[in-house]
This record gives sequence, structure tokens and C-alpha cells, in this order.
Amino acid sequence: MDKILWQRSLQLCNQQQAWQDSPEGRKMLEFRKSLPAYKEKDAILTAISQNQVVIISGETGCGKTTQIPQFILESEIESVQGAGCSIICTQPRRISAMSVSERVASERGEQLGECVGYKVRLEGIRGRDTRLLFCTTGILLRRMLVDRNLRGITHVIVDEIHERGMNEDFLLIVLKDLLPHRPELRLILMSATLDAELFSSYFGGAPILRIPGFTYPVQTHFLENILEMTGYKLTLHNQIDDYGQEKVWRTSKQAPGKRKSQIASSVEEALRAADFKEYSPQTRESLSCWNPDCIGFNLIEYLLCNICENERPGAVLVFMTGWDDICSLKDKLLSHPILGDPSQVLLLTCHGSMASSEQRLIFDEPNDGARKIVLATNIAETSITINDVVFVLDCGKAKETSYDALNNTPCLLPSWISKVSAQQRRGRAGRVQPGECYHLYPRCVYEAFAEYQLPEILRTPLQSLCLQIKSLKLGSISEFLSRALQSPELLAVQNAIDYLKIIGALDKNENLTVLGQYLTMLPLEPKLGKMLILGAIFNCLDPILTVVCGLSVRDPFLTPMDKRDLAEAAKSQFSRDYSDHLALVRAYEGWKDAEIDFAGYDYCWKNFLSIQSMKAIDTLRNEFFSLLKDAGLVDSNTATCNAWSHEEHLIRAIICYGLYPGLSSVVHNEKSFSLKTMEDGQVLLYSNSVNARESKIPYPWLVFNEKIKVNAVFLRDSTAISDSVLLLFGGSISKGDIDGHLKMLGGYLEFFMEPDIAETYQSLRRELDELIQTKLLNPRMDIHAYHELLSAIRLLVSEDKCDGKFVFGRQVLKPSKISVISTQPALMSRTESGPGGDNSKSQLQTLLTRSGYAAPIYKTRQLKNNQFRATVEFNGMQIMGQPCNNKKSAEKDAAAEALQWLMGGTQTGHEYVNHMSMLVKKSKKDHY
Repeated sequence: MDKILWQRSLQLCNQQQAWQDSPEGRKMLEFRKSLPAYKEKDAILTAISQNQVVIISGETGCGKTTQIPQFILESEIESVQGAGCSIICTQPRRISAMSVSERVASERGEQLGECVGYKVRLEGIRGRDTRLLFCTTGILLRRMLVDRNLRGITHVIVDEIHERGMNEDFLLIVLKDLLPHRPELRLILMSATLDAELFSSYFGGAPILRIPGFTYPVQTHFLENILEMTGYKLTLHNQIDDYGQEKVWRTSKQAPGKRKSQIASSVEEALRAADFKEYSPQTRESLSCWNPDCIGFNLIEYLLCNICENERPGAVLVFMTGWDDICSLKDKLLSHPILGDPSQVLLLTCHGSMASSEQRLIFDEPNDGARKIVLATNIAETSITINDVVFVLDCGKAKETSYDALNNTPCLLPSWISKVSAQQRRGRAGRVQPGECYHLYPRCVYEAFAEYQLPEILRTPLQSLCLQIKSLKLGSISEFLSRALQSPELLAVQNAIDYLKIIGALDKNENLTVLGQYLTMLPLEPKLGKMLILGAIFNCLDPILTVVCGLSVRDPFLTPMDKRDLAEAAKSQFSRDYSDHLALVRAYEGWKDAEIDFAGYDYCWKNFLSIQSMKAIDTLRNEFFSLLKDAGLVDSNTATCNAWSHEEHLIRAIICYGLYPGLSSVVHNEKSFSLKTMEDGQVLLYSNSVNARESKIPYPWLVFNEKIKVNAVFLRDSTAISDSVLLLFGGSISKGDIDGHLKMLGGYLEFFMEPDIAETYQSLRRELDELIQTKLLNPRMDIHAYHELLSAIRLLVSEDKCDGKFVFGRQVLKPSKISVISTQPALMSRTESGPGGDNSKSQLQTLLTRSGYAAPIYKTRQLKNNQFRATVEFNGMQIMGQPCNNKKSAEKDAAAEALQWLMGGTQTGHEYVNHMSMLVKKSKKDHY
């Protein structure tokens, strides 16, 4: 073996020498020597040979990303050790891994896949002799699932470490633990701008090398200079970015200015302290109108037009916050006579969710006389270098997830970037010649920016991360995460552990369950992996594959602003059953049928669907099917695993199984409905949900994939489900206080039914859980041995009339005689939390509307002693509260009295049931 390795190493050495001696190789070496990184080559290689960990901080344009991996590879090959060398270089984004690998291969005079390759999700080019592999951080983590010690790897380079993504921070903890067991392994951390001392101290004082950058001078214009220079005038009306969801939020019923947004608050102080005396009155007036919440499409259009007409040649890079504003701005620019003219402007977009082939277009050169304009997110800040960029427009924001651990809700909001990010954006303009950067915010706001961005591990939910920790057998989750560079708060960690216990991935001792072990094999959020596994077990894999893949890519349903009604009508044709997920299944199936006749593009065009998302779903479906096959849950016989794929009620149940505890109750009002979740109280639906257009939803519950807090809490996509689906496919059930009372989610969800029916549900649920457990332990087992159980479950979920009859007896009753009831002072707390909210009025309304009644009416009168007393009326009854100091408290007290009467106060057993049945009378006919 040693002889074979030596011969291969000699061969690599000769090939490398031949390239370096060739005219093309000498020319390439001259170029490489001009980069600042090359001047530090010897110092870098010496530091790597003498230290296990080296930290390299290289300024933009120094060449560190392409050169340092090459220095190591060339050095190993020159010393005839190339065959034993294996370098992995991680990049935070797939486009970076691909573009850098192509660049390095061409600098070595090779085809991609020889010595240099790349691997990203769904794609990769590598060969038997690949010695330098560029990959995303997630790919390396997944490799460590099967190879904890990274056998055979000699060097790990983690690039762009300053971005502090969750995967990067996780990887650092794992690598730090690995280093003592692999003393010969070398770890190199690289970044353009780095809080180097923080990383150095984390790795016990690792040496820091700094490489000066090379960029041409960039002239910087902040908003006040732009306004002064161009004479552009800001008004209250020309800054509104009228697009997408933003329009809905801005025109909502909230009074304008009632609540300041996060962005406005963070800059207000800086603006107050700023002094713009040296600027003209018009500029000062414009600045007083400046709206920090807006990106300013009109100003961007004006500046782009100005650059195209008056400035020297060179590409323009525009930094936006996300896909919505990129698409909306692109539509706006395409309707402009100059910017929308393809002979004058090549308009391109760059976003993480785009297909790789589309992303690569940003590197193309435009035709003679045309100017390239690239609209991008912060993906273009580092790693990606678009060589011909001369002008940069920076909106100063990036969409960033923050996590509210208290309410267990992620918030997706445009946030101000850090100073480091602003410098990176500016630096993009000076790569090939002197450039110009237009910051679309005042200098005083820039001065108020944080130095560095908050690490992702401190601002996102941690479920997937916790599952990875258990899959790598890294011990206690809390203890492991306490060793992070900056550890997340304990409540966020506990929320993630509780969630994994609720969905059955972890047992009560925090160990992986059988289900949890399967979930670690799937590169998916745990809930989507869980849905996929049950889809395979229940032989309706095809539609569930589509749902899971659709939730893993960008939403395929497009809603352009100028055609919103048409787009919504197109989506509604795929929905007839109160489910965004089933609408997605039908849209995909229609596209697959159209593809057979080569009409897929036309189908997407007519139905406002993204062809890229459809193709991505198609590719992912194949990948996930292969993974399920590897896990033994399916075989090559697709007919078997799709035997029940047309049973929509069963598909709905499996969606619930995956998305639980993402659950909201449907509270019916007289003319419409409202939605409530356990953590948030009232929530809203995104406007592009099929359920958002319904005035009634004839189901008691909605399960949802994602909720996002913006101005309010929005549910992104949802499927309506019945009680039977929730009881059989939701979380664990426990017995309530009386016979026929079942509880879920620690008592937040309550169901009342005949005791024998309650026993039937519990029994079926126990048997179903046993079936799933047995199947996971024996994946080859034929589930038809459980024919009777499966038939009963399928019958229950398909025959449930969806009226929520078990949720406090939701039946329509005739009003009884009017009676006035005055009770004794309540024994329970008036502010005690209960179903439907945190005060007695909202609790009473929830109970009544769930039971099918109109909302209660309050009548209040003032007493002689200036106190107030309220009476609440509902279902032909009146209940009077106690005297209170103000009108609001009196109404709450009357509601509390009514609640106490309805719920039976402190009574239990038959008395409790009798009290309840005074309002909710049992139906005489059998439920089933």
C-alpha cells in the first residue's frame, strides 16, 4: 500500500510540475503571485506545520479563499505526499463552494473532479483522486455522522467563519473535541473580517495571521451625500415599497405610528443626535422625511438610471433583504424604459434558493454596450466575487431570523446589518478598479450599527441542532452547547429538548428513540422527517414526499403584485379541502403530467408556479426516496408504498402527525373565524394561504408548518383537521378529571365524550403507536398483519364529520328560557389562564364560539357608590358579576362568573357534567 501511495504521489508531483512549467501555468502563477496572500505563503505553511489550529484573517481581495487551500495541496504534492493528503474546505453557501472549486481547478490547469472537487446538497463533482474538496458546512457535519474521527482527512479549512452560522458554531465544538484524538489533523479558520481574538482564545491561544487586502479605493456616499449630490427629494409617499405581504401589514387596521418597528426604534436615537447643518435645506427636509422601515425602491431606480446614463462602464451590485423585494424590484425595473431594455441592461438576481445554474449567470459578462445589474441578498457579501462590479447600492438591511424563546416563536424581520457587513458590501465595488458605494442610509445610522452580527445559534430554534448532538453521541445537549463559542440561553435549549420529546424523537432521559434514530438519517427538519417516515409506513408516500419537499424549498406558488387576484385564483383551483399542503400536491401532480407532453413550462406560467421550485421538488423527491430505501423503510416496488396514496383523509392525518404540535384552534364567530395558538393567543394566516380566503372553515383545528412573527404572528401554511385526526395522529393523550375527558399538550387541549368512546380512542392510539414502533424496529415487516387496526383508523379519520363535537360539545342548541343567575363570589382566580387566552372574557368567548354560539353581549350599569356591575348574555341566559371599580373589570368579572358556572366551579364528577350539560346538551344519536 505504501508503494502504491508513493507511486501515486510521484505521479501527482510530476503532473503539478508539468503544469507549472507550461506557458499557461507560468502565466497563471504570475497572476497568483500578484495576490497579497501569495506573499504570506511561507509564513502560512510554517504556521500550519507547527500548530494544530491556525486562524487567518484576510482582508477582502487578498485571495485567501482560493490560495490557502492550494498552498497546502501544492506543498503536500511537492513533498511527494500528495496521495496521502485530503483537504476539506467548508463554505457557508453552495454557490461559494461551487464557484471557488471551479476557480481553483482552473488555476491548477485541471478539470473539475480531478484533484479538486465540490459537494453540495443534491450536487457534486469529485473523483477517485480528489485531494481538495470544497463543500458546505452541512455536508461535513453529515459526514461526521458516519465518521466521527474524519479518518483520512489531513486538513480541515473552515472559511467565512465570521458569519457565525449555526452549522459553523456547531462544527467548531465538534472539531475542538476531535483535535486531541487526532493530533496530526490540522484546522485552519479563515475569514475576511474576524473577531480573531475570540476564536484564538477559544482554541487555547491559537496563532493569528493577518493578510492585508488589495482593493482599489472605493468612494463612499451615505444618504445625505446622495441627496445633496443628486437633488433627489424624499417625501412620505415616494419611499413606500408597495409589494407583497408588506402592503398587507402597512394597510392593516393598526393605527399608523401606534407601534414603532424594531428598525425605526434602533436608529431613532442616532438620528436625533445627528447634525446635518452643512447640508442644504432641501436635503435636511428630505432627511426629516426618511423612513428607516422602507428600502426605497424609487430611490434605487433613480440611482440605477443615473448610473446607466452618466457613469463609466462597470457592473452594479444591489444588496436587498430577501427574495420578495428582489422580485418586486426586478418587476419595477423591467417596466422602466432604460433599465428594462435588454439591449442596455442585463438584469440578474442572486438568492440562496435559486438553482445553481441560475446563480452562475451572475458571473457572465454582458453584451457590448450593456450594463450588468445584479440584485442580491447578503449571499454576495463574501466568498462570491463578481469581477466586473464597480458600483454597489447597499440598503443596509438583511433578513434575519431572531428567536423569541419566551413565546417559542421565530421572527423573520429585516434587521440592520453590522459594520463589518457594511464594509464587506462596500469592498465588493473595488475588486477590479476604483469603485463607488451608495449606502441608502445616513452616516449616523452606520455609526450606530453593531460591530459584528449576532451568531445564529443565539437567534434561532435549536431542534435540528439538538438532534444532531444526540446522533453524534455527544452527551448531554445542555452541557455540549455550554461549550459553544457563545452558548445559547438555557430556555431556548430547553424548548428544543421539550419539542423533541413531544414529537417522540427523544425519550424522557433525553436519549434518541427509534424514531429519533431514523430522523438523524434524513437531512430534514425533524417534523418533516417524521411526516416522511409515516408516509412510508402507511403506504401513501408519493403525496407526502411532495409535501415534505415542497416545504423544504421556496414556495412554488408565486403572487406577483400586479396579478395577485389571478395568482390567488390559480392557486384556489388546486384547493377544495382547506389545505395548502394538498393544494401543493395537486399542483405538482399537474406539472408532472404536463412534463410528459413537454408542456411543464406553459403549465407553470398559466398557474403562477415557479418552474425552479417544481424542479427542485422533483430532485429532492428522488433524493429522499433513496434515503428511505437505504433506511429499509421502502423497497423498489413503488406500487406497494403508494397503495393508499389517494386517500386524502389519511394524507391529512399524516400531515398532522408531522406538524404537531404546530396547532391552532379554529374559533368560529358569527360571520367568519379566528385562530388561536397555545403560545400566542390570536394569530393570522399569510394572505397566500388557501385558508385565508375562506369565511368559514368547517373543522375545529389547523396544523401548520411554520409561524413567523412580523407585526403579528402569521401562520405560513396550514391544513384543517378533525378531532379524530388530532386524537389519533397528534401527541400523547392523557385521561382528564372525569370519565370521557381526554387531554393533550399538558391539558391545553381538552376533549369531552362518552366514556366508552374515549376508551376506544385511547386503545386505538396505543395500538397505532405500537404498530409504528414495531415497523421502525423491523422495517421489512408487512403492515397488512394489522389490517383490522388500519381499517378502523382509516374509517375514523374519513368518517369524522369535522364539527369538533368533542371540543366542549360543539352542537347547535335552541335557546332555553331566559333566566338571571347571580352566583356567590368566585372561589377561583379571576385572572387564571385557561382555554382561549389569558383573561376571562376571551376564555368565555372561545368556549361559546367553539360550541357554535354567537359571541356573548355585555351590559354594564353604574351603581350609586360609583362602582360598576356587568351582566353577560348568551344562549338566552344572563349571568351577573360582582361590583367592580371600573367598567372593564366589571365585564371581566361577569365573564368569570359565567365561566365558573359553565365549568362547574370547583365541582367534579356528575355535578360537573350536569353543569356543563345545562349549556351543551348531548346528542341522542350515536357519534359513530
